[in-house]
Amino acid sequence: MRLHANHISGVPKLTYTFRCALLVGAASLVPAIAYAEEPSTRSERVESEDEIIVQATRSGRRVQDEPVRVEVIEREEIEEKILMRPGNVAKILSETGGLRVQVTSPALGSANIRVQGMEGRYTQLLADGLPLYGGQASSLGLLQIPPTDLGQVEVIKGAASALYGPSALGGVINLVSRRPATTPEAEALINLTSRNGQDATAYAATDLGGGWGGSITGGYHRQTRQDLDHDGWIDMPGYERWTVRPRLFFEGTGGAKVFLTAGAMTEDRLGGTLKGRTTPDGTPFPQAQDTRRFDAGLVAEAPVSEIWTAHLRASGMTQKHRHLFGDVAENDRHSTIFTEASLSGKAGGTSWIGGVAFQRDSFRSRTFPAFNYAYTVPGIFGQVEHDLATDLTLSGSARMDFHNRFGTQFSPRVSLLYKPGLWTIRVSGGRGFYAPTPFVEEIEAAGLSRLEPLGDLKAETATTASFDIGYKRGPVEANLTLFGSDMRNAVELVPTGPAPQTTGVRLINASGTARMRGAELILRYRLDDFTVTGSYVYVDAKERDPDGPGRRTVPLTPRHTAGLVAMWEKHDKGRLGLEVYYTGKQSLDDNPYRTRSRPYFEVGMMGEVAIGKVRLFLNAENIFGKRQTRYDRLIRPSRGPDGRWTVDAWGPLEGFVLNGGIRVRFGGAS
Repeated sequence: MRLHANHISGVPKLTYTFRCALLVGAASLVPAIAYAEEPSTRSERVESEDEIIVQATRSGRRVQDEPVRVEVIEREEIEEKILMRPGNVAKILSETGGLRVQVTSPALGSANIRVQGMEGRYTQLLADGLPLYGGQASSLGLLQIPPTDLGQVEVIKGAASALYGPSALGGVINLVSRRPATTPEAEALINLTSRNGQDATAYAATDLGGGWGGSITGGYHRQTRQDLDHDGWIDMPGYERWTVRPRLFFEGTGGAKVFLTAGAMTEDRLGGTLKGRTTPDGTPFPQAQDTRRFDAGLVAEAPVSEIWTAHLRASGMTQKHRHLFGDVAENDRHSTIFTEASLSGKAGGTSWIGGVAFQRDSFRSRTFPAFNYAYTVPGIFGQVEHDLATDLTLSGSARMDFHNRFGTQFSPRVSLLYKPGLWTIRVSGGRGFYAPTPFVEEIEAAGLSRLEPLGDLKAETATTASFDIGYKRGPVEANLTLFGSDMRNAVELVPTGPAPQTTGVRLINASGTARMRGAELILRYRLDDFTVTGSYVYVDAKERDPDGPGRRTVPLTPRHTAGLVAMWEKHDKGRLGLEVYYTGKQSLDDNPYRTRSRPYFEVGMMGEVAIGKVRLFLNAENIFGKRQTRYDRLIRPSRGPDGRWTVDAWGPLEGFVLNGGIRVRFGGAS
């Protein structure tokens, strides 16, 4: 299911999933200490709309007063998604306009988030403003983050390098933790699926006194591998995962704040061929990935005068992998070290922030050391927001990064907000860059064994712009967004020789410019506890054709998508929802079965009953069982030059799934 209330330009709304590429304007916002508000009823959120503050910025502005459009998913909406997919945050993010969860490795089920139609490696994933999942989060990283202790999720779309640096070319997703309440509280959840999956999560938090509070969350998640079309290839990989994360919060009477976090995760995941089965060349091809990740982070701030506030952020992450691609085992380690110090201030209608930052991302492979790298990136940044009038705000930001491999890079951004009456108008534009690594989607799926050592690559750059106009009066709400993006020097994977003899690939900077243009329309009507939302998105994405002199449609980018969602919800009583989504045709690359995908509909329903502090839930996904393998095999007739045995995932792979369970709360507010 994909049902939750979200924000369009700062106004709560019921959102939907486009399953398409959406390009929206850039945002250059620096995460502060991320303290989420306590859960409230939908009516209370509407009444207190003016108090919604974007936690991913240090400006302290209300979300509707930010010059850049920011999507905020609050705790109550997160709870809806927990009932649908408690094992990871992919379900939450797939419901946000402009984001698309793209499966990158059907063999292992890994996926990343595409923002603005750009590939997932350009999306910076943060936790409380810290890169706890690395400068370039792996595709499996998204599926290893449980949503149990999230207070809210903030999405910034477009080239956000102006303050986030080279990891945020496509956008930023900030996962904000829950803040402990004044009274001890805890909750536990057990979930079962019709595909033999199980989830068990627990969360506990308390006020420790003296301005301190603490929380801890943990979970166990398991999925049995499934061969749905009985061809010997695993369509749903099996996995077993444990997670734990404690947090400490401090808020002093003088305005000082401290946040400390640490986390550990272990997962073993298995896909590929079933035992005793083979690929079309007659050999078995098991595929696996074992992951061990540890991280820690600190965020602090303190006022130094009536105007100025000092900020400090720091984190470290190490992640060890053991990959298996058939008979090739790869062992490696990723690590990230990050620090940032800044000063912010506010006087009258002007707010500003400036500071210095340092980030080091490294990769070490014991199996293929030729791909080892260590990127060190010191930088300076600044941002100013000024109210030109009561209904007009201008924002400008810039960052200078001194990359040890790709030299000095300048990333600017300008945004304008105009609010005449019932209308909200935003215009935004910016530029960003990305430091290439070996880990494009195909290499994450196939490994390094067939990749040539990286040559003299250039930094990838993008320029984005958007025009957004919204209207709200009473129960009616509408929003139209026009967006565009130009991508230059995009890194692409090409064979080292003519097909089909070649068994190697290399990375190059694509010539020409990839251009993406489109529009998004949202219409919403709410009457008491009932809400209906309709959406339509058009995307025209073109890039240079690697096989000819012309241009082609960017693969895996639907041109037409639409959604219709209806939901009834009563606080502390329950909810009932129905959704229908349409995904249009997609251009496919290197698929031996077809050059264009089939369009498809997905229908889902969910229901929940609250009995005191106990909630019983049942969710039906993809009721009519749409599945890619009903049309073509997932496994290729022969292994690709990059080493992959599967085609790209252009449609659902799991088919119909029913899940249900129980969630119990202890303590907390009644």
